[in-house]
Amino acid sequence: MIPMKCLIVDDVDHSLFLWLEKAGIQYDYQPEWTKEKCIDELKNYEGLIIRSKFKVDKKIIDSCPKLRFIGRAGAGVDNIDKEALKGKGIALFHASEGNRVAVGEQTVGMILALINNIVRANSEVKNKIWQREGNRGHELASMTVGLIGYGNMGRETAKRLSSFGCKIIAYDKYRRNYSSKYTEQVSIEELKAKADIISLHIPLDELSRGWIDHTFFESVSKPFWLINTARGEIVKLKDLVEALESGKVRGAALDVLENEKLSTLTDEQNASFSALVNNPNVILTPHIAGWTFESYRKISEVLGEKIAYWAGLPEQE
Repeated sequence: MIPMKCLIVDDVDHSLFLWLEKAGIQYDYQPEWTKEKCIDELKNYEGLIIRSKFKVDKKIIDSCPKLRFIGRAGAGVDNIDKEALKGKGIALFHASEGNRVAVGEQTVGMILALINNIVRANSEVKNKIWQREGNRGHELASMTVGLIGYGNMGRETAKRLSSFGCKIIAYDKYRRNYSSKYTEQVSIEELKAKADIISLHIPLDELSRGWIDHTFFESVSKPFWLINTARGEIVKLKDLVEALESGKVRGAALDVLENEKLSTLTDEQNASFSALVNNPNVILTPHIAGWTFESYRKISEVLGEKIAYWAGLPEQE
């Protein structure tokens, strides 16, 4: 029997290779190849492992008759046409279990930094501004945190928040009966009515794209803090800027943006970005939630194990 061949087009931890070898899958590790060369060569492979090098659309999938599986070395799969894969019976794997701890920890860190003005105070003191009263913070224990999305990321975030004594509520459109010792399941209406902090943990799809907009902000009962470690396109930044200016949003911590290629911002995107940069109640980080030294390894281990067992590797005792 001829073994499957897999093309790996992005940097991954080498622990992935060990799982592929156990499953008898041959692999070519080519993170230096250009997008064009990867797409051209992919027709010769049964498998593809990718992070974000390019979007795997229907045109690419249709041009690869040998393709049997795709592995996304990360949590989201919004750069892969899932419907096109289903139509051809191609398996899709991802590794959200691998970076859920990292996302949970960063989310908690962003919340604490935001409600206690840590980033702003740091900048002021470095500029010899000693402003205690202006940087008076809030105790997380006094607040209700609303999690939108209660999959791997939402659950890990709740677990870490639980030690602070805050009330945690969650809404997930696709889950049922997910209340736990950490979290109370609520409707989206109840979350909007009660939350002091709203943290996003949902994938990007046609329903969530642009969901957090002017209408959403106006429908939340109290002024609140917004955390986004999910996908940038879920939040309309122009509307967020207006909500920050009106006081509807008290502050925002964003690890992701609508357009993360900052040199290609449109005029509207650039105006929103500049407003966020100049707002002392906004924290911005470069898509690093989930991107730790530990998660880099765990993502490859989780993904490799899933692919290996799919390919027929016997379960270990």
